[in-house]
Amino acid sequence: MTRAETTGPRERTRRAVRAGLAELALGLFVERGYERTTVEDIAAAAGLSKRSFFRYFPTKEDVLFADVEELADRIADAIRERPAGEDPWTCLHMVLRDWGGRVHAARHDLTGLRLIETTPALRARLHQKRDAMRSRIATALRERPGSTLDAFTADLLTAAAGAALDAAAREWLRCDGDADRSALIDEAFAALSPRLAEPAPA
Repeated sequence: MTRAETTGPRERTRRAVRAGLAELALGLFVERGYERTTVEDIAAAAGLSKRSFFRYFPTKEDVLFADVEELADRIADAIRERPAGEDPWTCLHMVLRDWGGRVHAARHDLTGLRLIETTPALRARLHQKRDAMRSRIATALRERPGSTLDAFTADLLTAAAGAALDAAAREWLRCDGDADRSALIDEAFAALSPRLAEPAPA
């Protein structure tokens, strides 16, 4: 049974409200500027009180990362479900290729990515969210059946995979969203693919 199948009506309603607030906030940020838009502005536009806003998001920055935590859990689940004999880098590539679009959709695609890239407070929050996501993914890599990965290698591979996704996202931005995102991810993973060291000559 998937997480979606175990989610009750109350949680689905909460997620819908969070998604609506995120979309509304993005529009206000683009129209007025991030710094000039207050929590009160977002709440008022949504017909909520400021106190109600904080029931859904702990900070203004978090409103643009509404589904990142859930996404991290789902990616971790997908990693644990990959074939036991698959090498860790291929596992990361296959899962993140499938989820790459949704990772960036969690940041509201082109408009949201550009806003985040140009807003220091949002970039800082993105780094915090990304670090938490990478920690969950690294743990999931080590929890795969038959895994012998140590924590250092799992962290290293996960960080490299994150760098591949980031490079693909930046190129996608430079192309104004016209490039094939999956192809960019494939290219980035191929460029960073680990190579086993050749044995030293006898």
